[in-house]
Amino acid sequence: MKNILLTIFVLGCLVSTQVYAANSDNISLTTGFEYSTGKYGSTTDTSIFTVPVIARYKSGLWIFRLTVPYVRVSGTGGVLSNGIRINSPATSKSTTRSGLGDVVAAATYSVSSAYQGNLGVDLTGKLKLGTADTSLGTGQNDFAVQADLYRHFDRFTPKAALGYEVMGSPRDVSMNNVMYAIVGGAYKIAEHTHVGSELWLSEKPSAAAAEQAELAVYLNYKVHNDMNIRGYVLQGFSDGSPDSGIGVLVSSGF
Repeated sequence: MKNILLTIFVLGCLVSTQVYAANSDNISLTTGFEYSTGKYGSTTDTSIFTVPVIARYKSGLWIFRLTVPYVRVSGTGGVLSNGIRINSPATSKSTTRSGLGDVVAAATYSVSSAYQGNLGVDLTGKLKLGTADTSLGTGQNDFAVQADLYRHFDRFTPKAALGYEVMGSPRDVSMNNVMYAIVGGAYKIAEHTHVGSELWLSEKPSAAAAEQAELAVYLNYKVHNDMNIRGYVLQGFSDGSPDSGIGVLVSSGF
């Protein structure tokens, strides 16, 4: 009940902010889907289907985001909707669990904007609320801090990020706090089209899980000033990541 009330409070704050800024161009909504599948160190596949709704509000040097996902996980159990294995499956029978995932609120501050110079530095704080059912999530709140560094070189923009996540532990399961890193870049191939890639690396989040290592390659097309479409594929390189996946995100500004 506490997490549900906190989620309602955060949603209410975001809606109030959007109403206040209704005449600006700093609000956007994003939705789409991601489908991935992998063994996650087991002998059977687990498939994860996610439909996120992401609200974004920019005010000066601040960007606020709220992500509310619907998730569906099919497999023998032990793998959460974020792909983390917390235990070994007790049965070989595959089941499907679905519902509200973990709501994530994030705030980013641009220390130095790359659009005013060549170097950009962003600092982000994220709060993951344990709103998902315990068959889909840990039921605990997590907190992360992240620093992003990027630089423009004409058409090419390399990016790197380093973060630390404090993970809440459910009953009878000990979760590890983890360091993670993201390395990638984007290349402008046409006026409205970018291609890019991101490599995600993370420490082992639990005793039953492995380190995470996965690569995403994407194509972003700007339909017009207020709409973007991004399609991507991903490939995992460890037992803690999906073997493969695909996704599409559509963003629209207001």
